[in-house]
Amino acid sequence: MAYSEDHIALAAEYALGTLDAEERTQVETMMAVDTEFVGVVQAWELRLASLNQMVGAVEPRAVVWDNIKAAVFRASEPQLPLVLPEPPPPPPPPPSSLLADEPEFGAEAAPAEIVPPPVADDGNVIALASRVKRWRGIASAASAIAAALLLMLGLQIFQPDALPEAIRPKPRIQTVEVKVPAPALAPSAQYVALLQGPSGGPAFIMTIDGATKNFTVRKVGATAEPGKSFELWLISDKLPQPRSLGVIGAGDFTAAPLLSGYDPDVINGATYAVTVEQAGGSPSGQPTSAPIFTGKLIETVQGSPTAPPR
Repeated sequence: MAYSEDHIALAAEYALGTLDAEERTQVETMMAVDTEFVGVVQAWELRLASLNQMVGAVEPRAVVWDNIKAAVFRASEPQLPLVLPEPPPPPPPPPSSLLADEPEFGAEAAPAEIVPPPVADDGNVIALASRVKRWRGIASAASAIAAALLLMLGLQIFQPDALPEAIRPKPRIQTVEVKVPAPALAPSAQYVALLQGPSGGPAFIMTIDGATKNFTVRKVGATAEPGKSFELWLISDKLPQPRSLGVIGAGDFTAAPLLSGYDPDVINGATYAVTVEQAGGSPSGQPTSAPIFTGKLIETVQGSPTAPPR
């Protein structure tokens, strides 16, 4: 059912508590016979209920109760009788010269016609006053709702914890991916890889300096065949194919700076392998045979405390 603005205003003022006793009785009578109007009143009560939740209880000052008691005491005292003012005297009759039709001498005067004073129709005035009061109540309710919305918006932005749980804004969770760089080789550390075959026993000892990334290969128990060369390879799952680190010389020690171009995580996690190639190394840049000696790096001399451990 569509209700007029007056009905909606009555429902709002009833929920707000600004109606007088007669108007409240009128609204309660309408609610008793019209269930849809009950829903209108309850909708206003739900809108205005959040205002109650946002305002805490305030203890009135002691002087307020003193004033109430004094007013009640004065109301119990006997009232003086109401004295109405004396009505003003009637105006004097108009002069005889101003009479329109003066009767002739000796003729019987016609009785004067008494015209009652016009009665003011105050029905429109009462209706207008009631409408003004109602719209004033609606304006007060709208102002209260606007103030509550502004307060709620401010609390949601600056102090959301002060709001009730039901209307508290949900926290926004943003996932930030932090990429941790791979640990670098400790500048003063030393790393060693024992390159040995399936039968055990080291064939080569490979050492890496953490500061320069230069490596040295020492021949321990391996002997190259005539016309063949040992070639060192770096094998990592981070690389698409093995990378050659050069041919191991005929002397006891072979040093090279070929690891300076690789990332620390590649160097630390790689497998170092030795294959037997033709003299001078593999012509294709890839191993031509299976590795016969392999090993991984271990740290033998710890670096500075500030360097990240492996």
